[in-house]
Amino acid sequence: MNDSLRAARRREEGWAYLMLAPYLLAFALFLIYPSLQGLYLSFTDAQLGSRDIAWIGLENYTWVLTDPLFAKVVLNTLIFVAESTPLLIVIPLLLAVVLNRGIPFQGLLRGAFFVPFTLSVSVIGITWWWLLEPGFGLLNAFLRGLGASPPPWLTAPGWAMVGVVVATVWWTAGYNLVLFLAGLQAIPAGVYEAARIDGANAWREFRYITLPLLRPTMLLVVVIQVIASFQVFGQVFVMTSGGPGDGTRTVIQYVYESAFVNRRMAEGSAAAWILFVIILVFSWIQFRVLRGHTEY
Repeated sequence: MNDSLRAARRREEGWAYLMLAPYLLAFALFLIYPSLQGLYLSFTDAQLGSRDIAWIGLENYTWVLTDPLFAKVVLNTLIFVAESTPLLIVIPLLLAVVLNRGIPFQGLLRGAFFVPFTLSVSVIGITWWWLLEPGFGLLNAFLRGLGASPPPWLTAPGWAMVGVVVATVWWTAGYNLVLFLAGLQAIPAGVYEAARIDGANAWREFRYITLPLLRPTMLLVVVIQVIASFQVFGQVFVMTSGGPGDGTRTVIQYVYESAFVNRRMAEGSAAAWILFVIILVFSWIQFRVLRGHTEY
């Protein structure tokens, strides 16, 4: 009997690996191999369009780490992460709590909040550039109509980053909202009923039930969001092109310009791997801080 069970289990595992094989093959070809190839190029003097490649060791990493522009783009990226991540956690969480209470038009509101996430980054960037453009932007025109002095959106370093953050929050908050809704719906209703019997109000339910039991979902959302924020590029490229000056230029834009504009593939690869290490460190810190057991 045990032999037959083990044989059946092996067959099931075999079918599972067979079903996964196409994805694993694509994952290896389009992610693992390019990553390893980029790691190799980062130790060479490779240039776009040149077949002559020589091994130069850590010179590219030394160049990137001592480049003042790289220090600037790392700081810009950290500022973007610090400004966007809290908003992209708190706003979707509060919206999810409200939508999970069975309010009218619940399905319509869920779809409305998620729809922006389905749009391409070019659409989002152009739309928000049109809204925030200092001369004829719709938002500035509205503020002038109210007699207010509009901020210098997209033309002053501080305000330009704020504009990018606002566009990003509007664009991607719906994705985190869906994740939080899934986590909230996995919490047993009986836990809330018991708390109400004990006299807990809405705040105590949220503080002592929702947040602790939502820890696994919170960890997932925070890690995914921080990784995505570190890789910001499209909306910055479309809305500000990294300006004014280098006020909104990010690490991914630095990688893109090094590799494909300046044709220095090796330096771009080195910068990309430095970013990978930064993201890895931040992800490890988040797992250390947020990990824990969920008990009902």
